[in-house]
Amino acid sequence: MNIWSIFKRLQPFVKPYRGLIYFALLLTLLGSVTAQVNPWVLRYTVDTIQEMLDKHFTIQQGYPLLLEITLVLCVKEVINSFITFGQKFYGEKIRINISRDLSQEVVSRILSYQMAFYADSENQKGKLQTRIDRGIESLTKLVQNFFIDILPLFANSIVALIVMFSANFYVGLVALMILPIYFWISYVQADKLQGVRRKLKYQRENKSNGIINLIESIVVIKSFVREKYEEVKQYGLQLKLTDLQLTTRKTNFLFDAIKSFVEQIGVVLIIILTAYLVLDRQISIGAIMFHIMLFNNVSAPIRQLHRIYDEMNDALTYSEGFFEILDNKRAIEKSGTYKPTQIKGDYLLKNVDFTYPNGTKALQDISIEIENGKTTALVGLSGAGKSTLINLLVKFYTPDSGQLLLDNIDLAKYDTQILRDDVGMVLQKNHIFKGNIEENIRYGNMDASKEQIIEAAKQASLHEQVMELPDKYESDAQLLSGGQQQRIAIARLFLKNPPIIILDEPTASLDAIATEQIKNSLDAIKKGRTVVIISHSLSQIIDSDEIIVMKKGKVVEQGVHLDLYEKQGVYREIFDASARSLNLEKIAKTFDID
Repeated sequence: MNIWSIFKRLQPFVKPYRGLIYFALLLTLLGSVTAQVNPWVLRYTVDTIQEMLDKHFTIQQGYPLLLEITLVLCVKEVINSFITFGQKFYGEKIRINISRDLSQEVVSRILSYQMAFYADSENQKGKLQTRIDRGIESLTKLVQNFFIDILPLFANSIVALIVMFSANFYVGLVALMILPIYFWISYVQADKLQGVRRKLKYQRENKSNGIINLIESIVVIKSFVREKYEEVKQYGLQLKLTDLQLTTRKTNFLFDAIKSFVEQIGVVLIIILTAYLVLDRQISIGAIMFHIMLFNNVSAPIRQLHRIYDEMNDALTYSEGFFEILDNKRAIEKSGTYKPTQIKGDYLLKNVDFTYPNGTKALQDISIEIENGKTTALVGLSGAGKSTLINLLVKFYTPDSGQLLLDNIDLAKYDTQILRDDVGMVLQKNHIFKGNIEENIRYGNMDASKEQIIEAAKQASLHEQVMELPDKYESDAQLLSGGQQQRIAIARLFLKNPPIIILDEPTASLDAIATEQIKNSLDAIKKGRTVVIISHSLSQIIDSDEIIVMKKGKVVEQGVHLDLYEKQGVYREIFDASARSLNLEKIAKTFDID
């Protein structure tokens, strides 16, 4: 992207604030005029004092001049204070509003993207966060630079240059000659840093993602005593980042020194030229300071140019990643238009294949039927494709080929929101949002009353534990134990009360007594609904109306428990292994004891 394309992309976000922008531009024009008052006053003062000294005026005769100068400068400073305040405040207001709109736009976009977007290795949490944060920061700094820094500085510079030319053409020409040299040096500086900045962006994303992974993996790290290993690994990432940062700083400092030298050469040339013109009686002594101060106004944006160039290049670098997120139209979750008044819950899959975006073949030629009013268990070893199949049923992903029907209608034709409103999911690891217990349970039904929330908590065997907490339902949900958080997820399901229920190891984090309580509650809610369950619990598998056995992405067996067990195939192998792991032989002997 170039700077003009960025401004074009920012136009929809800037357009609502045109009134503020016009007002900021007016203040900029007024500010550039008031900035030239000091050189005029100084020249007038020096020339008038010189004239008074030549005429041997006394100090008493000079009082009116001092009063006049004081009055003019004080009035100018008061006016300039209001102008400066207006420039900064309204410029900052534009920046903050645009920052808010950009943030809301990216939130809206990423919420609309399908699961495949998040499965991409380039869209890991840390990388996405860095790309979004740095993108918004650099883009809003660009807006801030334009309306708060660049416009006032360059307006001041142009007005000062016009005044210099009007006062003396040759002095104005010297000032004008310095500018292109300075701009050219700044351009070379930016060009040399362009590649380094891209590497710096990539390394910052890796560093940010590394920190997030470190925090998420802290239990594993400590249990294996790998603190030193992780510390060294993170230090390696930090060293790469440091090298790139030092390269950037070294280049900046070198070019800044060159630009400072060029600016000072301009000041020297102005002094020499104006001194010559004074000696040649072409201008007054006051004109020396007049032109030096005007040149200072001309060179002011030059002194700020390296900083502005830095931030503009940041905008060029990080805006690409930011706008890539906004422009990822292929990632937008597709929704059909079919809105049934009621979903029954009969699934039919015919020759379904599915491959993940990273190329992993997850499902092959799946043909099964999942009936309403029945509980269907998915059984298989890890990597068999059970969770992938569930993802297809909820339309998180769409099949590569084959048919996936719900109530004899292609699932792709369903309105996604309507579909998911009628599906309740409890996973092995459920997300608990920042907030209290009541807010987290209410996620199942945002319109639920407090009484309904309490009833759902009771069904999930959570209510009694909540009442023992100091703040009860106002307690921080993220501070609860893993089992209690799992109960919150189950309470959400009871509160939502959907016709289709999908359970992926719903009692994995619960103790035996809680598991029995939840199983009884789930058995009650299952009646008349479509239930799909993944579980290593023998009791839940045996109770299922239909068991689908999967292996390496294929359905290898299907039927009820006794029939499948007698086949002595994959199901029996899994069932026997589960029985041995539970030590059922000793458990059975225990029941024989009187």
